[in-house]
Amino acid sequence: MEVRNKLYKNQGIHVITALFTVEEGITKVLLIKRKNNPFKGDWVLTGGALYNNEDLEEGAYREIKEKTGIENINIKQFKAFGKVNRSPVMRMVAIGFIGVIDWKSVKVLRETKNTSNADWFPIDKIPPLGFDHEEILHDALIQLQKEIVKSNILKSLFPDGVTLPELQKTYEAILNKKFDRRNFRKKMLNLDLIEDTNKVDKFEGNKPAKVYKFKENIKGKDIF
Repeated sequence: MEVRNKLYKNQGIHVITALFTVEEGITKVLLIKRKNNPFKGDWVLTGGALYNNEDLEEGAYREIKEKTGIENINIKQFKAFGKVNRSPVMRMVAIGFIGVIDWKSVKVLRETKNTSNADWFPIDKIPPLGFDHEEILHDALIQLQKEIVKSNILKSLFPDGVTLPELQKTYEAILNKKFDRRNFRKKMLNLDLIEDTNKVDKFEGNKPAKVYKFKENIKGKDIF
């Protein structure tokens, strides 16, 4: 590597996180509105530039806190986005992360030093996004659909446990497909993602149903 080579100069890294939630059977993503150029006034995913003294995940967490106020969540790196012209300022490679949170358990800052608004948007009602964030969101949703059948990524949505009818509604919202009730139950138990808590609860006023929780150590397999 020749450090003086001009082709190495003027490059940076973005850390961009697609934060998802499910509200009343609707999958939503958190967007923030930019206060500064470029793309001033545009909605974007949560994120920004990585400091040169940060690890990738450390920078992603900092950006989430600075732009939304949200802390203590789990995120997962899933892809890099490296088109040469994805940023008009300079060459910026974006590292994408995904996370799932319970919208009721967090208070989102509506305005910060660099943002003028923040809100949850249904994934089928996304406004035009700045940079290449429409591409990042598209790929993030695909990754989320893969993760929910092989990991406990949905665990944070249900800190007190979940009934199978409620879980089915969540899976249907994210995967955008309907399941037969009995087949869904069988598939979920075969996935080995959840375990019985020996408790019961009602979902949407229906008769009591068993409450399950996501396992810490999972052996999920894609059978959907």
